[in-house]
Amino acid sequence: MIDLGTDTIVCTFLIFCRIGGCMMLLPGIGSARVPAQIRLFLAIAVTLALSPLQVPVLKTELSANPEAMIALFIVSESAVGLAIGLIVRILFLAVSFAATTLANYIGFAGLPGIPLEDSEEVPAGATIVPMTATLLFFLGDQHIEVIRALLASYSAWPLKSGLDPSAGLSKLTTTLSETFLVAIQISSPFLLYGFAVNIAFGILNRIVPQVPIYFVSVPFTIAGGLLLLLHSSTEIFHHFEAALAALIQRG
Repeated sequence: MIDLGTDTIVCTFLIFCRIGGCMMLLPGIGSARVPAQIRLFLAIAVTLALSPLQVPVLKTELSANPEAMIALFIVSESAVGLAIGLIVRILFLAVSFAATTLANYIGFAGLPGIPLEDSEEVPAGATIVPMTATLLFFLGDQHIEVIRALLASYSAWPLKSGLDPSAGLSKLTTTLSETFLVAIQISSPFLLYGFAVNIAFGILNRIVPQVPIYFVSVPFTIAGGLLLLLHSSTEIFHHFEAALAALIQRG
């Protein structure tokens, strides 16, 4: 049993700050389409689940610091949670960028679509890849791995040290470079497809200038792009899952 004293309440709230900061940016859960009450209840539920494991450790660290440091601890714990959530979020932003590029190159550039998480309009078809990636995030229990990473983060970033700015910036830079490479690898077949199709129809337009090539080419471009997406989707999502698992494991 946990003694429900003042120290326990303060330690539990500090745990909530780290978990809540992560939940704000976590894919799917941190979406604007999820009501704030649900996100709050999820953060409270995870906090209460992890509190019996971390409250005794935090009590020891808290007793060695003056009470005036509690406000600083709240800020640092929130920053650590935001950093962990941001690491995962960056990969999904890269996937969304690759999906927008993919949609543009297979002929959906001029067709407005409904955004999945953001408020800005995206090309039609650009939500297929991010939506499937978010679904795989939960079906593959990667959200459980994020909670394990939060629990392990108390060893890397304990309460007394907080978030090291230099280490956090280095991890952020590494994450950005790796996720940018993932986005390029996902969208590269469609970049080549769009380049080849534009060259082919450009040559055809020179040969037969009387035919409105743009209007003739759009259905064929979209059909070929969707066929390419159908045959490459398995490899795309396998590559995404591997990159996500490696990112969470290192984070």
